[in-house]
Amino acid sequence: MDSLTNHKINSIAHNKTWLFVPATRIDRVEKAFVSGADAVIVDLEDAVAKQDKAAARDALKNYYDEQNSKQTYQPIWLRINQAGSEEFFKDTVLCQEMPNLAGVLLAKAERAEDIESVYQLTGLPVIALIESAVGLYQIDSMAKAVGLVAFSYGFLDLYNDLQVQVGTPSADLIANQIRYQFIVVSKVHKLAPPIDTIYPDFNNEVGLRARVQLWSQMGMSGMLCIHPKQVASVQQALQPTDKALEFAKRVIEEYERSGQAVFEIDGEMVDAPVIERCRQLLNQWQIKE
Repeated sequence: MDSLTNHKINSIAHNKTWLFVPATRIDRVEKAFVSGADAVIVDLEDAVAKQDKAAARDALKNYYDEQNSKQTYQPIWLRINQAGSEEFFKDTVLCQEMPNLAGVLLAKAERAEDIESVYQLTGLPVIALIESAVGLYQIDSMAKAVGLVAFSYGFLDLYNDLQVQVGTPSADLIANQIRYQFIVVSKVHKLAPPIDTIYPDFNNEVGLRARVQLWSQMGMSGMLCIHPKQVASVQQALQPTDKALEFAKRVIEEYERSGQAVFEIDGEMVDAPVIERCRQLLNQWQIKE
């Protein structure tokens, strides 16, 4: 794994909110950053009709050049079209003309060779979006691809391909199995933890918060967002409770004071795994022990 990819893996693991902006609405990019999103993704794929893709690329390049001339450019991620598609090569040429992009999301990823092709053509780190049964079946081989930093998935396309009925208990079972596969493969191959898919009902804050708690407790790193107001909801849902933080601080303080491998706090046995979990929590939220 090269140093660029390794650096990006470490950095994107801290991104909790990934906000999509259609490439046809470049005026929304600055608003997306103002929302507080950790990463902004300009979408050249599903959000742009075929007849509008050329104009969307031109608009994005104009935005990039203008921001660079002002020295105010904030690196964006770009979702490009599926490898082998008519628009794929045009998208990668555009990436070559914008060397300060943060990275690329490859839509409908299915082969390690396609990920490596994107990386070789652009020099940018790649997030593979899994949106088909073939892609899901191939994630272990794709995880070895040079340039790959993380997996995410598009649940609607994937469910359609698997013939799973959206909004049912069965769909929830399948979704968790998919998450589990991504988590294990990503860990084994030293990728960033996977990024969860979108939550389509952006007016349902209760449902969104429940989803955030689910994927974060499973060990995923972040979530794709489709509306700016989802950003704050995700960030708030991820905040640890005061009780959890206080317990973690007491555990680390006692461990450093006593040097004991096993001890008790508030009637709970504390050993090495608990100590490590508390340390991770405090480090994640940058709280001094």
